Amino acid sequence: MLKITGKTEVYGIFGFPVKHSLSPLMQTAAFEALGIDAVYVPFEVNPDNLADAVSGMRAMGIKGVNVTVPLKEKIVPLLDEVDETASFLGAVNTVKNLNGRLIGFNTDGDGFVDSLAEEGVDVKGKTVLLIGAGGSGKSVAYALLKRGAGRIIVANRTVDRAVTLCEKLSRYGSVEPIPLSDVESVLDRADLIVNTTSVGMRDNDSRLFDYNAIPESAVVVDIIYKPFRTELLGVAREKGAKVINGLGMLVHQGARAFKIWTGREAPVDVMKKAVLERL
Repeated sequence: MLKITGKTEVYGIFGFPVKHSLSPLMQTAAFEALGIDAVYVPFEVNPDNLADAVSGMRAMGIKGVNVTVPLKEKIVPLLDEVDETASFLGAVNTVKNLNGRLIGFNTDGDGFVDSLAEEGVDVKGKTVLLIGAGGSGKSVAYALLKRGAGRIIVANRTVDRAVTLCEKLSRYGSVEPIPLSDVESVLDRADLIVNTTSVGMRDNDSRLFDYNAIPESAVVVDIIYKPFRTELLGVAREKGAKVINGLGMLVHQGARAFKIWTGREAPVDVMKKAVLERL
C-alpha cells in the first residue's frame, strides 16, 4: 500500500481529457521500483484553465508534469524556459519545477529514436519515409535528423504542410516533401517507413497507400500502440519486413521525462511491463 507522508513528492500529467492516460501506471511503477517517495497524479485541465493550473503547479510545489493534448503548444508561453527541442517544436510534453522555475522539454522524438535503438535499429545514414506532417511527425523527424538520419522524405495528404515542415527541418539535414499519393514511388528508397498519423486506430480506416508494395528490407514503424498491431504493421509483417509499434515510444518518452525529474535512469523494463499489463 502506498504510504504518503509530508516528504512525498507530487508529479502528474496535464491533459484534456486525461482519464485514458497510461502515464500514471508507468511512472508510478518506476517510482516504486527505485524506492522514490513520490506519487503521480492525472490532472484533467481544461485549456481555458491552463494558466491557473501552471500557477498552481508553482504554488503547490508539484515537482514535475507531463503534458498531453491539447495542451502541449498552449503551455509554452506560460513557462519560464524551454529547451532547444521544445523551442523548435513549439510544444512541451515535460515540465520540471526547479525551485519555482518551470522548465519545458519535449521528449517525444528522442523517445521514438530510443525505442528504435532498443529494437536494434540504427538510424544513422538511413533514408526515412515519414508519413504525416503534424506535431508527431515534426518531433519524430527532428529527432531522426539530430540523431544522424541521412534523409527524410515527408509524405502528407496536404503537400503544402509537408513543404512547410521540410523548410523548417532543412537546417538540420536532408529533407524532401512529397504528396501522399506518391509514396509508392519512393518505397524502394526507404530503409525506414514511419506512420505518424492516426490512420490505423479505427478498423474502418482507409489504407494510407498500397501496403503490399512495402519491401521486405524496410523497417516499418507505427507510432500507434492501440491497437497493438495496426493493419499497416500486419501487412508489412506478412511481407517479411521488421515491424515496430508505438509502445516503445510511449515508454521511452516517459523514461526520458523520469530522468529529467529525478536525475536517475528510468527502469524501462518495469515501465513497459506496467503498460503491457493494462493493454
